[in-house]
Amino acid sequence: MPWPGKAGVLRDEFVANVCIREASFTADIELIFALRKAVFIDEQDVPAELEMDELDPICQHVLAWKDGTAVGTGRIAPDGRIGRMAVSASCRGQGVGRDILAGLIQMGRDMGVERLYLSAQCQAIPFYEKAGFVASGPVYDDAGIDHRHMMLPPASGGDDHGPDQKSRPEKQIRKADQKSRSEKQTR
Repeated sequence: MPWPGKAGVLRDEFVANVCIREASFTADIELIFALRKAVFIDEQDVPAELEMDELDPICQHVLAWKDGTAVGTGRIAPDGRIGRMAVSASCRGQGVGRDILAGLIQMGRDMGVERLYLSAQCQAIPFYEKAGFVASGPVYDDAGIDHRHMMLPPASGGDDHGPDQKSRPEKQIRKADQKSRSEKQTR
């Protein structure tokens, strides 16, 4: 199902002038990896060999942009698993992660995925709960960090702004235009 609207933009109504765009793993691998390296490898000591995996080429990816700089990323697998969400330290607490997650949830809906789920670092569980995800099962170790499985219940409707926040105008999700991004990269 094509996304309507302005080419390349997934979300364009933000706090902090951030724009979420669909990314091509092939074309944007350096930007995606630089963000993930800074957060997961440098900050959290995840081994570099675990950071990129066999799912990357088959996932749909997003990049968050602020003032022409990539400041966040995330991905969704064909089976509905959301992951590899990373936001630059300087942009945390500004709604960037929330908008990345909302974009990934909408991508999953657009893909027709019935079950959206993720593996959350325990310290991030409250963040995902605000978007309607529910933790289940025991705590387990993934790359030296405690995690729990979380799922977005179908009954929740995947509320993009969470049950504890006031309703906001619905944000539009838009299809990426790889050509326009490629043109920008060659400038």
